Amino acid sequence: MNIIEKENGIILEEVADFDPKHIFECGQCFRWRAEEDGSYTGVAMGKVINVKREGNDVIIDNTTKEDYENIWRDYFDMDTDYGKIKRTLKEFDEYLDKAVDFGWGIRILRQDSWEMLISFIISSNNRIPMIQRAIENLSERYGKLIGEYRGKKYYAFPTPEELNKATQEEIRECKTGFRDKYIKSTCKSVVELGLDVKNFRKLSTEDCCKELKKFNGVGPKVCDCIALFGMQKIDTFPVDVWVKRVMQEFYIEEDMSLPKMRKFALEKFGDIAGYAQQYLFYYARELGIGK
Repeated sequence: MNIIEKENGIILEEVADFDPKHIFECGQCFRWRAEEDGSYTGVAMGKVINVKREGNDVIIDNTTKEDYENIWRDYFDMDTDYGKIKRTLKEFDEYLDKAVDFGWGIRILRQDSWEMLISFIISSNNRIPMIQRAIENLSERYGKLIGEYRGKKYYAFPTPEELNKATQEEIRECKTGFRDKYIKSTCKSVVELGLDVKNFRKLSTEDCCKELKKFNGVGPKVCDCIALFGMQKIDTFPVDVWVKRVMQEFYIEEDMSLPKMRKFALEKFGDIAGYAQQYLFYYARELGIGK
């Protein structure tokens, strides 16, 4: 893959297994918005960038080659061979074969652990537009101003210390709903205990989940999402309404409980269950399977 520098950005030539729509709309992130030209503008790692695919190339605007090497290469998981992963998944059965072809451009982002912890606490029993709004409100009110891009101001997600300054009532004013108490409690715990939740990545998946579940508002499904999207634990399988529907449509005849469904999926897909989950989720939601 060649990297060509252009005015205020870079072009990644001949990029396989990368489609912005698939990546940003497969349920793993909340700070990316579709633009009228088919590109996506997002905030990540304290930066604002715009990403677009044209033919076989990926264009990243508002960045540098240096930032790509230091930030975006890891963030977009560019060193993982998704072609190999997809070939393995397609061998499981006809359903994954179709799901992988449908969401061919998915990559699991390597996102900030702290941001994912709070974002998926907010996601509990919530709709994506409401989750996005709450995260934007918290960032605008308590995060640092990154700057303007295309006439709009963008803010970084607040650090634990910045967000801990907010009262529970102020957090609720950001449209977090009943999750305000969980966010406040989590901020307080992280700051008072001097935790860097990114260090949970170093733990086994089981131990990582044990630590995450100590935070108020982190149940099994939320924990799996944080572990997969914020801790790079690929041997997890978050089960939400769409995943439940696709599993019942393709794999399970009985009305199985969510924990049993998760166990079934982990036994079936093994240490690449997280990848399987993303292709199945995107396939189910986009096609309205099981509605």
